[in-house]
Amino acid sequence: MQVMPMISDHELIARYVDGDEQSFEVLLQRYKSKIYTSIYLFVKDHALAEDIFQEVFIKIIDTLRRGKYNHEGKFVQWAMRISYNMCVDYHRRNKRRAHLNPTEDFDIFDVLRHSDDGPDQIIMRSETHNRIRRLVDALPEEQREVVILRHYADMSFKEIAGLTRVSINTALGRMRYALINIRRMMSEKDMILN
Repeated sequence: MQVMPMISDHELIARYVDGDEQSFEVLLQRYKSKIYTSIYLFVKDHALAEDIFQEVFIKIIDTLRRGKYNHEGKFVQWAMRISYNMCVDYHRRNKRRAHLNPTEDFDIFDVLRHSDDGPDQIIMRSETHNRIRRLVDALPEEQREVVILRHYADMSFKEIAGLTRVSINTALGRMRYALINIRRMMSEKDMILN
C-alpha cells in the first residue's frame, strides 16, 4: 500500500474501524514523533514519556474501537489534547515542574540546526538555545506551556486555547506575558542572543 500515506486521517480511521490494522499504523507513524516529543517536553523523562505515550495510544485505540471518536476536529488535535491532559494529570498527582533541559539523547533545538553551518555557528547556536531554554524554563507554568505548544508543537493559538481550555485571548495573553518576561529577564541579566 504505497499510497496510504496520502490518505486523509479521517479515511485511515474509517479503515481501521473496519478492521484494517495497517491504517492505524500509518496514522501512528504520521504523528508519533510530534506527540511523543510534546509529552517528553512536559515530563522531561524518557521512560515516563514512553509510558504516557503508550497510555495515549491505548486510549485512542479504545475510543476508536468503541466508535466514540468525534470526527469534527482533526485527529492530531484530539490526540494532542489527550496527551496534554495525561501530562497535566501526571503533574497534578506528582506536583513536579517540567523543565526544558537537554539530555544526551534529545535536544528540541536539534531540529533547528542546519547542516551547512560551520563549527563556530553551531557552537553559537547551541549557546543561544541553552540561554533561551533557561529563560523559558524560568517562566510561570501557564506561559511555558503556551511557548512549548506554539513553538514546538507548531499549534495555532486557537488550537492551544482548545487544548488548554482557555479563550484564545487568554492563550494570546499568556504568550504576550511570556515574551515580556523573557525580555525582562534578558534585560536584567544583560543578555544578548546571537
